[in-house]
Amino acid sequence: MTPGVPDLTVSDLAGRHVTVAGLGVSGVPAARALRGLGASVTVVNGSDGEKQRAEAAELEALGGVTVRLGDGDTLPEGTELVVTTPGWKPDSPLFRAAAEAGVPVWGDVELAWRLRSADAPPWLAVTGTNGKTTTVRMLAAILEAAGLRTAAVGNIGVSLLDVVLGDEPYDVLAVELSSYQLHWAPSLRAHSGAVLNLAPDHLDWHGSMAAYAADKGRIYEGNQVACVYNVADPATEDLVRAADVEEGCRAIGFTLGTPGPSQLGVVENILVDRAFVADRHKQAQELAEVSDVNPPAPHNIANALAAAALARAFGVPPAAVRDGLRAFRPDPHRVEHVADVAGVAYVDDSKATNTHAAQASLDSFEHIVWIAGGLAKGATFDELVVASAKRLRGVVLIGADRGLIREALARHAADVPVVDLDRTDTGAMAAAVREAARLARPGDTVLLAPACASMDMFVNYNKRGDAFAAAVHDLASGRVPDEQ
Repeated sequence: MTPGVPDLTVSDLAGRHVTVAGLGVSGVPAARALRGLGASVTVVNGSDGEKQRAEAAELEALGGVTVRLGDGDTLPEGTELVVTTPGWKPDSPLFRAAAEAGVPVWGDVELAWRLRSADAPPWLAVTGTNGKTTTVRMLAAILEAAGLRTAAVGNIGVSLLDVVLGDEPYDVLAVELSSYQLHWAPSLRAHSGAVLNLAPDHLDWHGSMAAYAADKGRIYEGNQVACVYNVADPATEDLVRAADVEEGCRAIGFTLGTPGPSQLGVVENILVDRAFVADRHKQAQELAEVSDVNPPAPHNIANALAAAALARAFGVPPAAVRDGLRAFRPDPHRVEHVADVAGVAYVDDSKATNTHAAQASLDSFEHIVWIAGGLAKGATFDELVVASAKRLRGVVLIGADRGLIREALARHAADVPVVDLDRTDTGAMAAAVREAARLARPGDTVLLAPACASMDMFVNYNKRGDAFAAAVHDLASGRVPDEQ
């Protein structure tokens, strides 16, 4: 039991009045699970659209579930527990009301952790500003290559509640956790955890960089075997030092350089382990080749090393690391090669929605025509431009906050040609690709790494990447779409 947090078992939920904050990917499974366990459930949701009404109708058909749309601020009378979905800010009126009433607030991950069975599989948990999904999927591929029954779950889109309460037997789970989820999961105690990197993000939600980092650091609390950190990002090691772990748990670093004892790293294009070997001061174990990582960009090699460290902490043999990395296929829109046209490579990294991710992407190529812009979310771009200026052949700017990037380019890369597309309609992407093609030379890479969110022009980063790929294929075929 976690100090200050009431204990809870499956039997305790029967007859309790539980409020679920939010619908969607996390809220619907939470409401369904709570009702299945005998709770009386009220779901509150601030928005009231067609999608929400459909989800509400589905839940209310279960019986014992009430959905209140259009009011996410008022705490329903009689609430004994609030279970929140990740996006709700800690200072939301609903949570202030819960605090005043002495009602605990848990996230869906906290609920899933508490509802595990006695023989539940251990969790290998991953967080970080960027690279979480890729690392978790790499980890799952490695675990599968070792013959283990596993699944990639959590923030990756598969509800932990569905997995915990389901009938599928697992040996171990590869769990992606966001800072939002970790904030509301005080009881979580993973087998081993990793923080991949830390950069300013979601500060409007957390309130400060210190609070954001502290929530990320919760992933290390109570770790049993390994706390995996990024040698190149000292803030991640600081979080390990601050964590209260089980006796014998070790700090394991990963680095793109030559590893020291208790680290994984790279030696002559070989991924090696100096942490989980008989004599880590004198021995190193070969795990895989850099060419086994897809794609072998520096930040993705770091992801692979983190995944390997967690797998090795669970006892996975070296051959499974190699086989898992070879079998892994990245999700779309993550440094994805779309096509070569007239000797120019076109790469879609629409998932690079912040400056830290964009920097990793830009570092992967030598000569770049950069397509960037969108919603900045309070970000600044000076450091990104300074670090990448020598690589830039040209820049094409799109989106609502493109002016912020244009100003940073003017300050730090004034000689780089810039095309500023003063439009935010979806047809702007086709125009951006045509302008990028005009700036590019054979051997260059046209890179969509926006460093911004997509919602000013597109529903999500997937749709933005799809628009880029469609424009590239039109360019390759010689077809010029009608101007919009």
